[in-house]
Amino acid sequence: MEDLIIIGAGPAGLTAGLYAARARLRTILLERFSPGGLILTTDWVENYPGFPDGVSGFELVDRMKRQTEKFGLEIQNQEVIRLELTPGKKTLVTDKGTLETKSLILAFGAAPQKLGIEGEDLLTGKGVSYCATCDGPFYRDQEVAVIGGGDTAVEEALFLSRFASKIYIIHRRDELRATKLLQERAFAEEKIELVWDTIPTRIVGEAGVEGIDLKNVKTGQESRLSLQGVFVFVGYNPNNELVKGQLELDRRGFVVTNNDMETSVPGVFAAGDIRSKVLRQVSTAVGEGATAAFAAGKYVESIDA
Repeated sequence: MEDLIIIGAGPAGLTAGLYAARARLRTILLERFSPGGLILTTDWVENYPGFPDGVSGFELVDRMKRQTEKFGLEIQNQEVIRLELTPGKKTLVTDKGTLETKSLILAFGAAPQKLGIEGEDLLTGKGVSYCATCDGPFYRDQEVAVIGGGDTAVEEALFLSRFASKIYIIHRRDELRATKLLQERAFAEEKIELVWDTIPTRIVGEAGVEGIDLKNVKTGQESRLSLQGVFVFVGYNPNNELVKGQLELDRRGFVVTNNDMETSVPGVFAAGDIRSKVLRQVSTAVGEGATAAFAAGKYVESIDA
């Protein structure tokens, strides 16, 4: 039986693994894909302390991973299929077998939220995208729409300005929610046009995106923009399928924890985007991962005493 298993190798999981490895806990970190999580879809991170000129999401994760390996963290590619959580023992059924552990850290993050409108599913991967960093270069000299008004939406719109000839930011309110610095950059970018008080109602096209139907929420006026790409950044849904019915969740489905990152089941902790909180950033994920690993170590000591 392990002392600790961590599920998810984003910034929260990697930080938890670093702290656990340094504490000499018997630890395994499980990741079904490659380490990194959503940060791999981020072109440039400029608000993480210690990098005054910014750092790419890929480089930041690569540095984190190499640091954990330096202290001997074991990272395994396994997909967790089922969890059985009790105060005394945590059982993980994976695609490669069954594992048992005294403590568990959940760091499996969140996934981009969809619009839920006609044409979205049909055209996903054919002009509808949830990652500008991944797909932006395909839209060189084309017109695209970005749906959303938060930091991610504006950051991705600015990234798209390297390639697209025109970017419409479509926002349901009359002001952006993004930080003021990002707003200033967006307003100063000639390629970006803000479409206020508007929601998308349909994505038009068959083999690829041809346009998007819009509705003004104040006037009810409907219109259509002809364009070749739609990038959606309207929030995230928690990857909570493994813990539904086992842990306390908030109304949006994120895992509720106390200040020690412990969930409603003793010995089970959560960190990063899966956790119920007000800010989802790399810096908060790192702090939560460190706290969760430290608390998990104290938990293991208490049951071994």
